[in-house]
Amino acid sequence: MSVPAMSVHRAMADPFAWDEALLRRYDTHGPRYTSYPTANSFSDDFGVEAYQAALARSNADGRPLSIYVHIPFCRKACHYCACNKIATKNAKVVEPYISRLDREMVLVKPYLDTRREVAQLHWGGGTPSFLNLDQMSDLIDRLDARFGLSSARDRDYAIEIDPREADVFTLRHLQALGFNRLSLGVQDLDPRVQRAVNRVQPRILTEALLDEADRLGFRSLNLDLIYGLPLQTRDSFAATLAQVIAMAPARLSVFNYAHMPERFAAQRHIRAEDLPKPEEKLAILRTTVAMLTEAGYVHIGMDHFARANDSLAIAQREGTLQRNFQGYSSHAQCDLVGLGVSAISCIDDVYAQNHTSLDAYEAALDDSRLPTARGIRLSFDDQVRRHAIERLMCEMELDLDELSETFGIDAPRYLADALTRLGPLQRDGLAIMEGRRVVATPIGRLLIRHLAMAFDARLPLEPDAQFSRIV
Repeated sequence: MSVPAMSVHRAMADPFAWDEALLRRYDTHGPRYTSYPTANSFSDDFGVEAYQAALARSNADGRPLSIYVHIPFCRKACHYCACNKIATKNAKVVEPYISRLDREMVLVKPYLDTRREVAQLHWGGGTPSFLNLDQMSDLIDRLDARFGLSSARDRDYAIEIDPREADVFTLRHLQALGFNRLSLGVQDLDPRVQRAVNRVQPRILTEALLDEADRLGFRSLNLDLIYGLPLQTRDSFAATLAQVIAMAPARLSVFNYAHMPERFAAQRHIRAEDLPKPEEKLAILRTTVAMLTEAGYVHIGMDHFARANDSLAIAQREGTLQRNFQGYSSHAQCDLVGLGVSAISCIDDVYAQNHTSLDAYEAALDDSRLPTARGIRLSFDDQVRRHAIERLMCEMELDLDELSETFGIDAPRYLADALTRLGPLQRDGLAIMEGRRVVATPIGRLLIRHLAMAFDARLPLEPDAQFSRIV
């Protein structure tokens, strides 16, 4: 589908003053802050006992549970992918993996009060739709038997779907299993770009699933896009956006492609010379923000957009938005239990990560041990800074009075180092001080990771390519 030049030109009316030189100057490396401290601070000295103790401590507060299940399998590796995945066409790998997942649930359960509501469930990967319908039913039954799944209307039960291997029967089955939110991987609708990243996916597949999901009444549909892929241009991505806007998903995640072939083997298939130049990549971002804003989407933060009536936008307006390893979440104050290879749990004041190697994960469970490989228990300072960073990332502002009251501190004095580091960012127009509130400006929202970095006491003096670029 081509996009008339007039419509793209209208969409390019910026929602704020665009400063390309400023954005390029701040396009450095930095964390995405799906946690603080980030996973780079996790220690191998953190073991199973520390995770078990955190699980037991969490029962005292009685917070609802959020369960993340990692399904690592994909039939074919996409060249851009930086996820923990295993590319295979052998469907026989699934049954042993589900058995290991169940064993992990059995080992976790004694430490949890399972009367706590499972308010949130997320299956990610890899590709959860690698499982056939019977296997999906089996896994849901095991989760329900171990933890007791919720039937509450406001539950948030989501699954990531590859439109190339799902159909209307898949969606009907997922609805029957209790899922009420879908996330569909699209990345780009341009056939040239799709071929360049080894993910050929005709638009009709995505449209058919969206139409059926809407008919079935799934509460919120998310489409994943990526900008910065090989052969993309501002005009080609505008054409993709126009088609996606016409599909009217409730949410969009528009991720910045981080090219790190030294870390992710699949990315070595992408030729660096095919990637858009920095100025073109910025133009793609500018086009994205402008077109989605004009179409009525709220820029939640970083790479997330949602319609104003979606639960994500509502949570942001009400100050209850949360950030976790799956991105932004409308279900605040849940304890997150991660199941599966590489999964990360956030329980009480602890982060705990499972083995990232499937062999090590399986070996631990076969030995009746939880597969905890590393983690961290947060200090008081970590908790203060985590709260500050999360509020900045979720609300695009930080209320220092609220922070003072929450932690019993004088926040401006306690965080004097961070406020000093914010000085140059304020002078460059990324943030302003409104009384005792730090507020991100419109262009500061695009660079919110930089504002968060000012509060990070564990950040290297010069963050390098272990982190992705910010824009």
